[in-house]
Amino acid sequence: MTELHLPWLELALLSPLCGAVIAARLKDWHLARKASLFFFGLTLAFATGAWLDFQFLGVLAADDRGHLLSRLLGGHEVLVIDQLSAPLLPLVALLYFLTASATVRTKVRRFSLPLSLVSESLMLTMYSLRIPWAVIALLAIGTLVPYFELRARGKPTRIYCLHMLLFVVLLVGGQVLVDRAQGDITPWLVLPLVLAVLVRNGIVPFHLWMADLFEHATFGSALLFVTPMAGAYAAIRLLVPIAPTEVLQYVGLLALATAFYGAGMALIQREARRFFCYLFLSNAALVLVGLDVVSPNGMTGGLCVWLSVGLSLGGLGLTLRALEARRGKLSMREFQGLYEHTPNLAICFGLTGLASVGFPGTFGFIGGELLVEGAVDAYPLVGITVVLAAAINGIAIVQAFFRLFAGGQYRSSVSLNIRRRERFAVLTLAGLILLGGFIPQPIVESRSRAAEELLEQRQHQLGEERTFARPAPAEAAENVPARWVWRWRSAKSN
Repeated sequence: MTELHLPWLELALLSPLCGAVIAARLKDWHLARKASLFFFGLTLAFATGAWLDFQFLGVLAADDRGHLLSRLLGGHEVLVIDQLSAPLLPLVALLYFLTASATVRTKVRRFSLPLSLVSESLMLTMYSLRIPWAVIALLAIGTLVPYFELRARGKPTRIYCLHMLLFVVLLVGGQVLVDRAQGDITPWLVLPLVLAVLVRNGIVPFHLWMADLFEHATFGSALLFVTPMAGAYAAIRLLVPIAPTEVLQYVGLLALATAFYGAGMALIQREARRFFCYLFLSNAALVLVGLDVVSPNGMTGGLCVWLSVGLSLGGLGLTLRALEARRGKLSMREFQGLYEHTPNLAICFGLTGLASVGFPGTFGFIGGELLVEGAVDAYPLVGITVVLAAAINGIAIVQAFFRLFAGGQYRSSVSLNIRRRERFAVLTLAGLILLGGFIPQPIVESRSRAAEELLEQRQHQLGEERTFARPAPAEAAENVPARWVWRWRSAKSN
C-alpha cells in the first residue's frame, strides 16, 4: 500500500489526546481553554495535511509513514485513508475546532474541552479504520462521551442509554453472525446490523434518543456527537458492502420515511433545539437514502449530501448555539425580533439553513441534484418524496428565521453583538458552503471515486459483475460532474 509523506493520521489522532491530558491537568481554566484550542487547531492542520497529501498521491488508499501504531499492534496496519474518508477527516476536525472556538467563556465549564478532545480523537480514529471489528469498538466507545456529560450534569440518561446499549448489542451480535456465515449472506443474517444502523442514525422509530440528547446535553456536545454522522460511516463499512440489494432497499425506504417525518416535525416545533434536531434527522436520513439506492449517481449524491449537511447544519447549529449563549434556550412560540441585535447571526442562519436544503449557489445544491437524479433513475416515487422532504425543510427554515429574527423589537440592556471567535466560526463554514457551490468539481469527483470503490467492493463481496463507463473526456469537459451519465450493468458471475 502507498505511504503518505508524513505520519499525518497518527499525528491527528495523538495530538487531541495529548491536549486532553494537558488541559485536564491545568487548574487555571483560562489556560486550559487556550491549550485546548491550540490542540484543536493542531489536529485540524494534521487532518488537512493528510487529505492534501492523499490527493497529491492520487491513489485509492494510503497508510502512514513510520507505522508507529502498526508496530504496537504486531505489524498489522490499521490506519488507512481512502477516497471515502479523505475529506471526512478535515471535516470532523473543523467541526470540533470551530465549536470549541465559538464557545463563550461563560460556557467553558459546562462544555468540557478535555472530553471533547478525547471524543475528537475517537472520531478521527474511527474514520481512519476499515477493519469491521475496529470500527465497532470505536463506535461503542464513542457512545460513552455524551453519557459522561449527562451524568456529570445530573441529567436523565435512561432513554439515551437504552438506545445506545441496543445499538452496541445489535452491532456486535450482527458482526458475529456475518463472520460465522463466511460469505453466505442472507437477508435475515444481516438484520441485527440493519437494526444497529437504524438506531445509530435515529431512523424512525429509533429516533427518540436524539431528541432526548439535544434536550438534556449541552448544545455543543450534542452537535459534535451527531453532525459527523458516525452512523452513516457504520452503514458504509459494515452494511453496504455485504447486504443484499433488497435489504438496502428497505433501509432506504425507512430512511425516506424518516426524512419526510423529520421535515414535518421540524415544521411544527416551538423550541429551537428540537427544531434543529428534527431538521438534522431529516437531512441525515437523506444520506442513507443515497447510500441505499445502490447506483453510482445516487451513492455519489448521498456522499455529497453527507459533506454538505456536515458543513451547513454544523454552521446552523453554531448559530443557534451563539443565540442561546445570549438568550438561554430559545422558544419559537413568539416572534423574538433579534435581527437588529445580531444581523450577522441572522444572515448566517439563513445561508446555512438554505444550504442544507440545496439552495442554488451552495454546495448542498450539487449533492441534492445528484441524489434526486440517482433516486429518480432507480425509483421515481423515491425521487419525488426526496424533493417534497427538502421543500418542507425549506419552509421550516424560513418559518424559524422569522420566528427568531423578525417581529417585535427585542430590548436588552446587554449587547448581543456576535463576538470575534463566533463570527470566525460561522463565517468559515458559510464561506466553505459557497466555495463548494461555485467550485464543486473536485469534491464531486472525489465522492464519485468513493462511490465507485464502494460499488466495486459490493461486486467482490456479492459475486456480481458490474462495469461502469464514464463519458468521453470531451463530453465530461462540457458538463458539470453532477450531470455525468453512467451506464450500470449487472449480471450474475459464472
